[in-house]
Amino acid sequence: MNSSNRITGVLSPVVTPFKADLSPDAAKLVSICKWLISQDVGLAVFGTNSEANSLSVGEKITLMNALAEAGIPGQRMMPGTGCCALTDTVELTRHAMKIGAGGVLMLPPFYYKGVSDDGLFASYSEVIQRVGDARLKIYVYHIPQVSNVPITLSLIERLITEYPGTIAGVKDSSGDWNNTKAMLEQFQPRGFDVFAGSESFLLATMRAGGVGSITAMGNANPGPIARLAREWQNSDADAQQEKLNLVRNTYSKFPVIPALKAVIAHYSGDAEWATVRPPLVKLTGEQSKSLVQMLDAIGFTMPGLK
Repeated sequence: MNSSNRITGVLSPVVTPFKADLSPDAAKLVSICKWLISQDVGLAVFGTNSEANSLSVGEKITLMNALAEAGIPGQRMMPGTGCCALTDTVELTRHAMKIGAGGVLMLPPFYYKGVSDDGLFASYSEVIQRVGDARLKIYVYHIPQVSNVPITLSLIERLITEYPGTIAGVKDSSGDWNNTKAMLEQFQPRGFDVFAGSESFLLATMRAGGVGSITAMGNANPGPIARLAREWQNSDADAQQEKLNLVRNTYSKFPVIPALKAVIAHYSGDAEWATVRPPLVKLTGEQSKSLVQMLDAIGFTMPGLK
């Protein structure tokens, strides 16, 4: 964390464990969050790879409370609070502030076609005003290939001009390095923090003035990713990046959320971890076996996972 007490480094959009009846398993979530923190990785609970849009507002609030009651520091959390409905976003964001979250990761309202920057500005503005909390730090979430609603450079300009400090940064999951680079060049000098949406871009992002990565692979490979975020100026940084890419490329041969959960199930010895909520489908036994064999072949481990 930097001197302004903002979240930096690597965060994981923490996978959400489900019981056999598909209800969230708070105890397992607490356990994996404690493990991630032990690996120097922060917690972007209710991110894309958390199956966030398969969870209700009430379920998310219950899980946030469970994490807070377990003593997990709010400053290590950046819950995803962006929903289609303005009132849902406000309720979740208020609750994130109640548990002392260091920031919130906020999708734009999605589903509608052709949403204008004016409409998105009004949406973020309304949330900020309704939450009404000086501690609020919003990290806007740019993932247009999923949301179909881009966070444009001109929208960021308007938001940070109107709400400096409150609009604290971005997770850029576009997969377009030129877009990330433009965000860094235009807004990083003004105190706007840029997180790469994939550790594939972590080294390039750090070298260009970014603050870290919020990445699915933070669930699976947290220690080595966090190490590169700390050691990006070291002479072996490029070699570290190549090893991270190798792990990511192995996972990418399978649907990412079921793959992450299958591997956690394998290394934790808890088969229930493989459960996903419909419409997602867990990996078949053959797929899981194949993925684990590929990971074993490149020396992959998950040390300390229980």
